[in-house]
Amino acid sequence: MQLSRSMIRPALAVAIAATLVATAGCSWFRKDNALYTAAPQDRPLEVPPDLDRPDTSSAMPVPSSGTTSVTRSGMAAPAAAPQASNGFTVAAPRDEVFGRIEPVLAGIEGVSVVSKAQLLGTYDVDAGDSKFLVRVSQTDSGSYVSAVDPRGVAATGADAVRVIEALRAALAQ
Repeated sequence: MQLSRSMIRPALAVAIAATLVATAGCSWFRKDNALYTAAPQDRPLEVPPDLDRPDTSSAMPVPSSGTTSVTRSGMAAPAAAPQASNGFTVAAPRDEVFGRIEPVLAGIEGVSVVSKAQLLGTYDVDAGDSKFLVRVSQTDSGSYVSAVDPRGVAATGADAVRVIEALRAALAQ
């Protein structure tokens, strides 16, 4: 049986199409790789060799001999700075002390109360050229009265110390 020329062309086209389909999508002609059978988020991370360690070329070298640690006990104690008195404790509840402060502030020469906030326990005070807060806060042993500048730091100026000392003397009675 001899094939005619007209039969070879369609047979060749079918053979080529079958080969393409078999090699493209059929698993019979593919090699299996276990890395690609898992879900993408479960595959191991591949890191390039130059990225697996941090760059330490500009790091400071570690000394090779002796210990170089500095401990607090090995340091000299800092010189004590002169501390201005900016607070004291009164053995009474905060609200009671807060109510007793305003008449005392009114009696100090050159001091005026600009505003007060009982909920916060503060008086906004102008004394001479200084502006600061007189703050009353609750502690375990009563109430702590202190002077605080606008930055929230203890006010240690001469006017603040004068006001705190007058409050200490008046509230001690």
